[in-house]
Order: sequence, then structure tokens, then C-alpha cells
Amino acid sequence: MHKILRLAAVMSLVPGAVVLGAGAAQAAGSSQTCTGTLQSPGVLAGTYRGDVTVTGLCLVNSGAAVINGDLTLAPDAAVGGTYALNDVAGSGTSSLTVRGDVIVKSGAVLALGCEPTWGPCTDDPGSTTRDRVFGDIRASQPLGVVILATTINGDLRVTGGGGGATCDPPYPGIFAAVGSPAYTDAEDNAIGGDLTYTGVQSCWIGAMRNSVRGDVTVKGNTLADSTADSIAGNRVSGDLACSGNSPAAQFGFAGTPNQVRGRASGECGFNVKKPDPVPDGPLTPISVRS
Repeated sequence: MHKILRLAAVMSLVPGAVVLGAGAAQAAGSSQTCTGTLQSPGVLAGTYRGDVTVTGLCLVNSGAAVINGDLTLAPDAAVGGTYALNDVAGSGTSSLTVRGDVIVKSGAVLALGCEPTWGPCTDDPGSTTRDRVFGDIRASQPLGVVILATTINGDLRVTGGGGGATCDPPYPGIFAAVGSPAYTDAEDNAIGGDLTYTGVQSCWIGAMRNSVRGDVTVKGNTLADSTADSIAGNRVSGDLACSGNSPAAQFGFAGTPNQVRGRASGECGFNVKKPDPVPDGPLTPISVRS
């Protein structure tokens, strides 16, 4: 098993961000751009009237950021939303609200949300963030998408990408900053639509303890870590379908069965038992009817 480092830990190595100024924080036009680097990241803060595009690295650590449009991560860009506090002002909290969609393009990394047990916040390990996306999160060929403790009214869809079926840290980028493999994960989220992972090639993916009003589909993903494809503890109002994954869907480190109101099929079927935890825990149904 390879060491998967939470992106909150990755972000802790990023130097202190400098606020871009009132013109950037309070968007005056229909579209704005946030730009930064690992050495000097930009900051998403304030209220934006329209769409926002991120190039390079931008953090959410300077109070509430509200985007009244879409948030787009350009190719190879990164958003670090693993901060609970307003670290620029020195008091208050930070959060991200997107009233449109979040669009993650090729090679980009989205890290949104943190919580004490499964992904402690970079600046306050005891806090839980309160982020919300009113539309979809749609990622096509991203390097990694890590979403924790976030409310998503629409779908969470990750298609392709992942940096290849390897646990070698990618170079360059956020994961490489602390030598972590690339990975994709969704934990403890409230998702109003569907959760879909298809065609991801990476070190590790997981979907755990999410509440999903639609369907969950995990199909055709190739992962290098033996504990990868951890699909456990989800509450699914629709159908749960897992097929063509290597390794096959499993509990991973530890978990509880998925509770599924609709159909459960393939690797996540009602009749499928898996070790909990891998590799030699007791055989346990990976899904049960709710």
C-alpha cells in the first residue's frame, strides 16, 4: 500500500498567500481570473458577479468566496479549498460557494472541503468546512479531484485523467510538492444528483460515506494501489453500479456496506462479499438494501 497524503497536508507547504486586491476579490465584470503559483498563490475571496477562471494555483483562505456563475479550473490549474479559517485577516472562517457549475479541465486539481476525522483542515484540524456548489462538479481528464464535507446540488462526475495507473508522484504540481501520488476521493458529501467515476487511471480513488440522491457509477477505472477503488458507506437513493475496475470495488481500509434503495450491480452487487478491511478482514456484503 502506498502512502496517500491528504491534500490538506499538501496545501500546508504552500507559502502564505497574498490577497489579490479589492478589484479581484469584488468582481466588477461578468468574468474574472484568479492566477497564482506555488510560491505566490492567488486568493479567491469576496463576491464575484459572474464566472471565474483559475490559472495556476489559487486558495480559499481569506473569508467567504461567492461566485455567482461558473468556476473553471484551466488545464493544469489547482484550487486549494482545505482551509477553515480566514488566515489573511486573522479572524473568521473561509468557505467557497459556487452558484453555477465547477468545471475541472485536463491536468487540473480541485481540493475542496476538510473535516477532523478523514481530512483535517490545513489551518485548523478540529474544524469542518461549509462549502456548496449549486450546480455540477464536472471534471474531464483531471489530475485529481478531492471533495470532502461539501454540498453539491447537482452531479459529481470525474471522467478520465488521474495521471496514469502509477503511485509515483506526478511532476510538477501540487501532489509533487510533498511526494504524494495523485488520487481522487469523495467523502461525507451531500450530492443531489449522480456520483460518477469513469475511466480514471491513477494511484487510488475512493467514494465513502456520501449521501447521493441519484445514481452512483464506478466503471472502467484502473488503479495502482491494492486498496484503491474503496466504495463503502454510501447512502444511495438510486442505483449503484460498479464494473470493469482494477482492482474491483472494495471496502479499502475499513468501512460499512453501501445502503442502496435502488439496484446494486456488478462489483457492488447485493450478493457480493468483500474483506473488510482488505486484504484479510471478514467477508462482508459490500452493499445492502436500504
